[in-house]
Formats: sequence, structure tokens, C-alpha cells
Amino acid sequence: MAQNPDMSVHPSDDTGGGLFTVISVAVLVGTEIMGAALAAGWALAGLFELGETLTYTLMTIFGAGGLGLLAMFVRSALRVEFAGRGR
Repeated sequence: MAQNPDMSVHPSDDTGGGLFTVISVAVLVGTEIMGAALAAGWALAGLFELGETLTYTLMTIFGAGGLGLLAMFVRSALRVEFAGRGR
């Protein structure tokens, strides 16, 4: 059996673990971003006593911003993870 003395992995030997890593990190980071975004909307509405309707409106606006941030993060993570693979 031939061994690789420098322990490097060639792109052709990759089994797709990078995609699994990006998905796992996206779930972790997405949970944090959405939790912070929704909590920020709820806290601001409560601070200014805006009422139930405006509370949900602020939570929706902040949540949409959080989804935008998550999309930018995932795009960057995929770009870095698959850089140099000749896609």
C-alpha cells in the first residue's frame, strides 16, 4: 500500500467534506444571527413601547437583514472552501 509522506490531500481525493462543513457552520452561524436579529427587534420595540404590531414589524425587518447577512456568509464560505478546485 502506497503512503503519502507529506500527508497532503489532492483535490481529486476530496470526498466532499468541505460542503458538509459549510452546511454545518451555516446552521450554527445562522442560528446565532437570527437569534440576535429577532432579539434586537424585540428589544428595541419593547424599549420604546411600540406595541405588538410594530414589534413584529421590527422583528421581521431585522430578521430579513439577518437572512441577508447569512446569505453573504454562506457565499463567502463556499468561495473560500472551494477555491482552487477548478470548478
